[in-house]
Formats: sequence, structure tokens, C-alpha cells
Amino acid sequence: MSRARVAVVLKRSSWRKWVEEDSDARIASLIDAADETVLHMLPGHNDHLETIDEVRRALATLRADAVWYDRPHEFRVEGPCDLVVTVGGDGTLLAASHGIPPGVPLLGVNSAPTHSVGFFCGAKKGEVTEALRAALEGLLRRVELTRMRVELNGAPLHNRVLNEALFCHVSPAATSRYILRLVGCDDRIVDEEAQKSSGVWIGPAAGSTAAQRSAGGKILALSSEQIQYVVREPYHVTGHELRMTWGLVEKGGALALRSKMRRASVFLDGGPVAHEVTIGDVVRMHRSDETLVVLGLTQDGRR
Repeated sequence: MSRARVAVVLKRSSWRKWVEEDSDARIASLIDAADETVLHMLPGHNDHLETIDEVRRALATLRADAVWYDRPHEFRVEGPCDLVVTVGGDGTLLAASHGIPPGVPLLGVNSAPTHSVGFFCGAKKGEVTEALRAALEGLLRRVELTRMRVELNGAPLHNRVLNEALFCHVSPAATSRYILRLVGCDDRIVDEEAQKSSGVWIGPAAGSTAAQRSAGGKILALSSEQIQYVVREPYHVTGHELRMTWGLVEKGGALALRSKMRRASVFLDGGPVAHEVTIGDVVRMHRSDETLVVLGLTQDGRR
């Protein structure tokens, strides 16, 4: 029997980045003072290291061929791969997911469950061997998640957005001005509205429990193929209520945002991936044809 080919993507903990690598003087002084803002760093780091060792031992026991990566945002599946394992939290999983093509299953391992939510993580510290064995044997439950495609003026920016996009002014204190358009499957404008707000969240079902929900959106079943948009803090002119502050984009349709701002941005799955947008530009979002298989979850998000 051939050995399983596994890619393991590791989080770089705050302790590793700021203390060990950067030797940040400010962080060091806070640690010396046992300041409340940094008390979680070392325990979380130690949990993370212990989980990495647990994953390493489990893969050796299961006789898998593993390749290790510690730059989640730079990770890409290259060549045959039977399983991608992320070790960290949801941020690590989101970053690594951008490099995973359709059909390659992903198992997230929450390496510090005391300090991390790990919504997408189907395993956690202390349960690694059992979860990896089930994953490699095809016995772990799975869900196929819709991802979102984002385009700028017709050119693709990203085809694998899993959580959400945020479209807004480059300054969080400034008003976002734009024209919001719902586009049908025949590329016809179904509805539109000029708006002022703090920006717009747009994302597939996987992100509906996070920022979309916090902004007033609805929680969608993980199996949903819909895209949801939620307007943040819409500005209502007296006597004129905005109509399009929340909605769903059905499969085949799209949401288009035409910027009325000279300096705007669209952020994809968090802060690290951002693209500049200027006045007259059109950002278009719709369902991607590249889904993502995540192991250890059910369609309602339970483990």
C-alpha cells in the first residue's frame, strides 16, 4: 500500500514572531511586568509546540509522508496530496485554504483550544492521532464549503475566499460611498442602490457565523451555496430608508459594488490580503467554482 502524502501547515505563534524572532522590546517589557495583555502568549505557544509534536508522532505512527510548512499565507498545494493538515486556529486554516484546490481535503487541528475558538478545526490537541487515522482512512465526516470569487474591473483578485470580503474606505473612521448592485445569472441588474455606510461584508456560508453575523446577518447552513451581504452601519437620510442593507445572492448571481471613493480597499479573509480600489472601480463577488472539503465538521457546523 502506498504511503499517504500529507502537507502540514503550521501557525507561527505570537511568542515565536514577537519574542523569539523580532526580540520586540515593548513585548519583552510587558512580559517582564506580567502584563495582562501578554499573559496568554507563552501558555498558548507551549500548547502549540506540544500539539506540533503530537501531530509529528501521529503521522509517524500512521506511516504518512509529510511535508511541513510554517508560512500559511504562502502555502500552495504542489503535486499529489492526500490531505492538508493545519496546526493552529481558524486564522491558520483560512490562510492555508487559499492554496488548496478543489478535492484535496483539509483537517484543521486547534493547537491551543484554551485560547482559540477553532470553529473550522475538526480536531484539537489531545485528539490528533484518532482524527488523523480517520481522515486518512476516509472515515471522518466532511462538508463541502462554497468559496467566493472576487473580481476588480473584470479581472480576478481571488477565487478561494472562504470567510468574507470587507469593502470599505481605506480609513475605518471615514464614510464608505458606493453603488450596490444585485446582478442576475443573465448578467442583468436586478436591483441597485447608492449607499453611505461603514462598508459592506460579503461572504459565503462558512463566514456567516463570524463578521456577517456580528453585523446583523443570518447564520447559513454550511452546505449553502448562497452568498450573503450585510451593510455595516448604514447611513439613513431622513425620510429615505435604505432598502438593500442585507440580502442573499443566489447561485449564478453576483453582487457588484461600484466605488464612489478615491481611496477604498477590499479585504479578503482578514487583514493580510487587501487590494486597493478607487473611484469608478467595480468589485464583483459571486460563487466560486472551487469548493473546499473540510473534515471533522457537519453541515450545521458541529463536530
